[in-house]
Amino acid sequence: MEYAPIKDEITFDDFAKIDVRVGLIVEVLEVAKSDKLMKLRVDFGDHQRSILAGIKQERENPQEIEGKQALFVVNLPERKMAGEVSQGMLFDIGYEDKLKPCLACPETHMPNGARVG
Repeated sequence: MEYAPIKDEITFDDFAKIDVRVGLIVEVLEVAKSDKLMKLRVDFGDHQRSILAGIKQERENPQEIEGKQALFVVNLPERKMAGEVSQGMLFDIGYEDKLKPCLACPETHMPNGARVG
């Protein structure tokens, strides 16, 4: 692996603006108009969201993540991709370094909707 340089410093206030929460991946669905995207239905305890993630080509079986908890950024503006709306972003590890990505998951079961930080 080639190590990337550390990004520019940000303030604690900048970091505190990012809302990262634990969500349970309830369902993983195909996105018809995309070769990369899968639609995740994610339970955050008090509500559910649809989140698009570019995991179709990264995993032999994208449905293998159904029933797992992972970390998600939930305060990004909604974004339309391939005719679908994404209401957040999946946190995974490795993609930017061209490694086979894996989920960023809590070590033990946490309540859905629990915040990072």
